[in-house]
Order: sequence, then structure tokens, then C-alpha cells
Amino acid sequence: MPSESNSIAVPPHRYWVVGGCYETLSFDQLVEGTGIVCGPFLCQKDAETAWRGLSENSRWQATVRFTIACEPREAS
Repeated sequence: MPSESNSIAVPPHRYWVVGGCYETLSFDQLVEGTGIVCGPFLCQKDAETAWRGLSENSRWQATVRFTIACEPREAS
């Protein structure tokens, strides 16, 4: 009888939505205490949905920005 592996397929990447309120429009320094990290998401589409919601809720604030970061999984 052949042995079967009980391993679960692991997606190659994890996605995070990161951002917050920045001090200036150069977006190089977050205002302390405003950083937001959402995730991890196992697919880009889910991360985009979260990003869209956060971005829509803060669209009237010029110094608020969110982005999607992709974290590659290490090969085992």
C-alpha cells in the first residue's frame, strides 16, 4: 500500500495591508499610533478587498495611505 502524505498545500505567498496616517504628503513617516496592519491574507484578491475598504473609508484624508505587501513563503 503506497504511503499518502497528509501535508497541506501552502500558498506561495501571504499578503498584508499596511498603512495609516502619515505626517506629510511625502508618506515617509507615520503619525505615531496610527499604523494599521491587516492580514495575513492567503490570496491577493482578499487583500485587495481589505485595501479597498480601508482606502474608501479614509479617502477624504489626504495623508492616509494603505498598500498591499506580499510576503513570499520560504521554500521547505
